Amino acid sequence: MSIPDYQSLMRPLLAFASDGSEKNINDAINHIAGQLNLTDDERHQLLPSGKQAIFANRVHWARTYLDKAGAIKRTRRSHFQMTDRGKQLLAENPTRVDVQVLKKFPEFIAFQTPKVPDAAGENVAPLPAETEIPESAVTPEEAVQQAESQIFENLRSQLLIRIFESSPSFFEGLVVDLVVAMGYGGSRASVVQRLGKSGDEGIDGVVNEDPLGLDVVYIQAKRYAADNTIGRERIQQFAGALVGQGASKGVFVTTSSFSRGAIEYAIKVPQRIILIDGQELARLMVQYGVGVRVERTVEIKRIDLDYFDEGDD
Repeated sequence: MSIPDYQSLMRPLLAFASDGSEKNINDAINHIAGQLNLTDDERHQLLPSGKQAIFANRVHWARTYLDKAGAIKRTRRSHFQMTDRGKQLLAENPTRVDVQVLKKFPEFIAFQTPKVPDAAGENVAPLPAETEIPESAVTPEEAVQQAESQIFENLRSQLLIRIFESSPSFFEGLVVDLVVAMGYGGSRASVVQRLGKSGDEGIDGVVNEDPLGLDVVYIQAKRYAADNTIGRERIQQFAGALVGQGASKGVFVTTSSFSRGAIEYAIKVPQRIILIDGQELARLMVQYGVGVRVERTVEIKRIDLDYFDEGDD
């Protein structure tokens, strides 16, 4: 089954705490996962950030929302307890507790109401009552990461369009800049010995793998349309060119894509050949800051649990 959204986990979390005793959130996560028959893969599937499991994150957010509605209360680190309001919610809602149900409580409405700095810039004041937050099946963290993913995909698409609109020589220079940004060879002047020159059996460039030039990587850079697929024969030609140069390492960079046969051949040949298609090229450009700039940085902070850890004294 798919991992339930955080709203669907509110009632199971309340039910877990229904005996009124203090509960541990990690015990709740394991208990609910067992009730839902989640597989190990589903239990451990990570958020895009790679720092927390999706299921655990959603249970934590369910707890946060129930806490803000007064249905549970935090007793100490990682522990909580059901309140009388929580017992009432559980009795009145036999199938589901969600955001719409929690909106009957003023504390929860206050929690959900957006706030902005007042005229003095010191305090915060709620926005007008007509401002409403749309309900969502995803947690705030997931919403941020989904937005980040959409922005990245749009940026990657725009990069490929601009690259294709540029000249072949510009593309070759772009590959040089990327290689330098990734830390190969040192400076731009010392990295590339040949790029864009004809001959050499299809080798477009030679890059020092380290600043001293103890080993080299041969490059072929081809700017093709996105719907162009590079087949096995082109990689065979590149591998042959590497053999002719006595080389053991090569990188084939293109704005298009590779066929399955090309990918499989690159894996099998004795030479180490790395294939970089248009999607991976754009991703590397974003990662290493080539052709892009930072427009705005959003910093998201979490509680430092170690700071508040008083030990066992």
